[in-house]
Amino acid sequence: MDKQLEILKSLTDANGVSGFETEVKELMRDYLEPNSDSIIEDNLGGIFGKKDAKSGNKTILIGGHLDEIGFMITEIDEKGYLKFTPIGGWWNQVLLSQRMTVVTEKGNLVGVVGSKPPHVLSPEERKKPVDLKDMFIDIGVASKEEAEAVGVQLGDIIVPYTEFTQMANKDYLLAKAFDNRYGCALAVEVLEKLKDVDTNINVVSGATVQEEVGLRGAKTAAYKVKPDLAIAVDVGLATDSPGMDSRNGKGNLGEGPLLLLLDGSNIGHVGFRRHIQKVAKDKNINVQLQAIPGGGTDAGSFHTSHEGVPSVAIGVPLRYMHSNVSIMHRQDFKDAVDLVVEIIKSLDDETVDSIKW
Repeated sequence: MDKQLEILKSLTDANGVSGFETEVKELMRDYLEPNSDSIIEDNLGGIFGKKDAKSGNKTILIGGHLDEIGFMITEIDEKGYLKFTPIGGWWNQVLLSQRMTVVTEKGNLVGVVGSKPPHVLSPEERKKPVDLKDMFIDIGVASKEEAEAVGVQLGDIIVPYTEFTQMANKDYLLAKAFDNRYGCALAVEVLEKLKDVDTNINVVSGATVQEEVGLRGAKTAAYKVKPDLAIAVDVGLATDSPGMDSRNGKGNLGEGPLLLLLDGSNIGHVGFRRHIQKVAKDKNINVQLQAIPGGGTDAGSFHTSHEGVPSVAIGVPLRYMHSNVSIMHRQDFKDAVDLVVEIIKSLDDETVDSIKW
């Protein structure tokens, strides 16, 4: 496994739901420090490497987010079954019988979301999705006391268990938490590629916290960094699997990174988006345009900070987002890295001013 895959594997294997990002943050610190002039952290937990400009005073913020969706334990019943509440957006239909990792102070435990055998279900029950509030996790104990003895406490987190895998076509990568360890890995690679390059803009590249619960860490990061431009690097919708609709733009795996026209939190800054499209065309990097009527990215908080920060979101198409597994195409990741690097190289004080209104 080459270095790029090792980084993607380590970041997606790490467990860090919103508010519990420590394990991912420490990995990011290790990856960012060798290619940064300094490390910037905010008080909620965001971490960024900074590359100082050779000339110029403007700053661009490149932000992934450390957190993934998951669950928190809210009850341990008398038989040791765990009740939970979601952290981030889940569709209950993807959860039954899925293997989970229960993260405790004593170590990780294996769990599974319980489900009834079809033999005992009526025809009506088989058609009806199970509500999240009625689900439970089985960790293989017989009592509440036994669960507590192995370290389970209220407030512990639960994350899906999925092994990082190269699929039949080795460029198709399967893992949990590509949303948004993709953005974390991109932030790392951008600084690595720029290490020996003189830039005319300060580059602050890393990841925020608590994006999945309301873009919270993006607020603190933007106030800490005070950028002139910002790019949220996050995943977008793959539209090339059965049942997906491409009426709001294309998202085919292997056909290039996504440039979001808008989502539920941000209208991509027109001047900045057009500049990015020109850079992509000049550098022969294919870009897919997409609009996502719902949801949001950290650009939603970046762009309203201070006096306003022109912001866009750049992603990759991701299949099966916000579920136990997801699939990303490696070439899309590589092209997204190259695109962000070329955007940075194209910027100086004058260009930044021309991008704004």
